[in-house]
Amino acid sequence: MRILYHHRTASKDGQAVHIEEMIDALRSEGHEVRVVAPGQDADEGGAGQMGSDMGWVHGLKARLPKAVYELMELAYSLVAYRKLMAAAKEFKPDVIYERYNLFLLAGLMAKKRLGVPLLLEVNSPLVLERSQHSGGLALAGLARWAEGAAWRGADRVLPVTEVLAGHVRACGVPAERIQVVPNGINRAHFAQAPGPDEAKARLGLQGRLVLGFTGFVRDWHGVDRIVDWMATPQAPAHTQLLVVGDGPVREALEAQAKQLGLADRVAFTGVIHRDQVPAHVAAFDVALQPAVTPYASPLKLMEYLVLGKAIVAPSTPNLLEVLTHETNALMFDEASPGGLEGALTRLCSDGDLRERLAHGARDTIDRLNLTWLGNAQRVAAMVAISQ
Repeated sequence: MRILYHHRTASKDGQAVHIEEMIDALRSEGHEVRVVAPGQDADEGGAGQMGSDMGWVHGLKARLPKAVYELMELAYSLVAYRKLMAAAKEFKPDVIYERYNLFLLAGLMAKKRLGVPLLLEVNSPLVLERSQHSGGLALAGLARWAEGAAWRGADRVLPVTEVLAGHVRACGVPAERIQVVPNGINRAHFAQAPGPDEAKARLGLQGRLVLGFTGFVRDWHGVDRIVDWMATPQAPAHTQLLVVGDGPVREALEAQAKQLGLADRVAFTGVIHRDQVPAHVAAFDVALQPAVTPYASPLKLMEYLVLGKAIVAPSTPNLLEVLTHETNALMFDEASPGGLEGALTRLCSDGDLRERLAHGARDTIDRLNLTWLGNAQRVAAMVAISQ
C-alpha cells in the first residue's frame, strides 16, 4: 500500500521513537510510506526533522497570549493540508495515517478531498491534558470542537490503551471504528543487549542490586520515594538507583540523595543516544514504573518487558492491560500509603520472585504481540477493511 504519514511532532522524546519505529515497521512490511511533517518537504522519504530542537516553539508559546498561539495551531492545519495535497498529487496514497495533535485537522481535510481512508493514531486526550497543565487552554470550546471533529471524522481511531479508547467513545466515536494499538518494541534493537552481569560490569555496578528507571524524570514520577526508601533499613545496603535519562528534578534528587548519605548510590546517565539504552536497561535487577499517566502506554514498560526485567508498577487500569500482578510485575495500590515501598522491599529481598517476574515479562511481548511490526500489520489489516 501507499501510506501518506502525517505528524506535527519534532521532539526528541518518546514521540520521536514511536514515529520512527512505526514508519520503519510499515516499510519493512513492503508498504510505501511518504512522510509529511514540519520542516520537511513532501517528497522526502525519511523521518526528516523529527527529533530536532523545538526550543523556539516553546519560546514562542511563552511569549504569545494563549489564544493567539492556539489560533496559530489551528491555522497550521491549512499549511499542513497544502503539503498533504501536494504530496498526494504525486504519491496517490491508498490511506492517510495521522498522529493526532490538538487543533490539527489537516488529515481530515485531505481525507475528504481525496476520498481515501484516514487512520488517526491517538496517544493522549489533549484537551484534557492541556486543560490540566501549562495554565490550561484559552479557547477550550474551540479545542473541544477540534478534537471531536478529528476523532469523529476518522475512519479508524487508534488509541494506545483501552482507557484512552473510553475517552474516544465518550466523544461520540462508534466502538466499531476504534481499535486499540498499544506502543510496541523493536526486538532487533534490543537483541544485542548484554546479559545483566556484563551490563553491570560495563557500568561499574558489579555486586549492586540495581533499581532502574528510563526516561525524562519529572516530579510526579515518584522517584523521590525510591530514594527515601533506599535510606531505610528495609532497603538492602547494596541497592543502586540508575536513572537512564535526565529531567527537571535531577538536581533535587541528587541533593536528596546527598542529604540522605546516598550520593554514591544514585546515578543519572543524562541524555544518551537511544542505541545505548538497551545496554543500560540490561543492568537492571528491578525496573521502576513508580507512577503513570492514567491513559498512557509507556514506552519504558516495553523496554523492561523485552529484556525480561522484574517490574514494580501501580495497579492502574491502563497498566493492567499489559501487566498481571505476580506474573510479569509486582503491582501496588497507588492509593495505599507505603504500597510502592512495600513492593520494593518484597522484590529486593526475594531473588526467586524477581526471576519469576522476569520470565513472565519476557513472555509478554510475544503473548500480546507488543512489537512495532505487529502494529504495522494491524494497520494494514484496518486499511484493507476500510477500502
